[in-house]
Amino acid sequence: MRIATWNVNSIRARVDRTVDWMVREDIDVLAMQEIKCKPEQFPREQFEEAGYELAVHGLNQWNGVAFASRLPMTDVVTSFPGMPGFLKGQEGPDQPLEARALGVTVDDLRLWSLYVPNGRALDDAHFIYKLDWLATLEAHARDELARNPHLALALMGDFNVAPTDADMGDPSFVPGLSTHISPPERAAFAAFEAAGLTDVVRPLVPEGYTFWDYKALRFPRNEGMRIDFILGSPAFADLVTDASIHRDERKGDAPSDHVPVVVDVEIEGEDDDRPMIF
Repeated sequence: MRIATWNVNSIRARVDRTVDWMVREDIDVLAMQEIKCKPEQFPREQFEEAGYELAVHGLNQWNGVAFASRLPMTDVVTSFPGMPGFLKGQEGPDQPLEARALGVTVDDLRLWSLYVPNGRALDDAHFIYKLDWLATLEAHARDELARNPHLALALMGDFNVAPTDADMGDPSFVPGLSTHISPPERAAFAAFEAAGLTDVVRPLVPEGYTFWDYKALRFPRNEGMRIDFILGSPAFADLVTDASIHRDERKGDAPSDHVPVVVDVEIEGEDDDRPMIF
């Protein structure tokens, strides 16, 4: 099974190249972030014609997450327990939840499409929200694995954290002044490993970024960052046979500022009975 994650940065603007890439690369399951639309606005027809079923969670023109899968999806949820919300200028509990998380089960794999809050600035309330969001997600994953140590769990998506200096190549991000590279954010990311989740891509792809800003010729200069991840439980990591970062998807007309991250997993007893698209 080939599984991918991609921050598409508006699926309505990029549906053709997204579906074309999925068919060309033989993707079975794609986790999408920043779809920027409500479910009724999602361009379903192109995906369905290519043999994919959809799970979509979007509330407005911001954020939004989705899955496209050739295989049936079950146990669909649009938040994890305790997931914090956010409303600018409002503090305290019971803030509205944003469309940033979508969980599905595909062939005994528990998969999440996640769009972690950006943080905006180190002194912004959104930064505290980001840290709370990451901590609550980590606690949920830890609890899930404590209940079921053999669960094949994958947290996939745009984490908006560059966990090491090797993951940051954008000179506009300055230590001590910028988000994405601050010690609290990196500690929050490292907590996932302590919870039993590992980056299943980097051991197989030792270098490469997943995001380049549209400004200042960041892509031609390769001044990017690696902020898109697939973090897997031991049971999921044991299934991974290959991984890739599809840098070329940042090229061409109207690309997303992110590129797909892909893993191949070997499911025991898996039959290739997927629909063929000609």
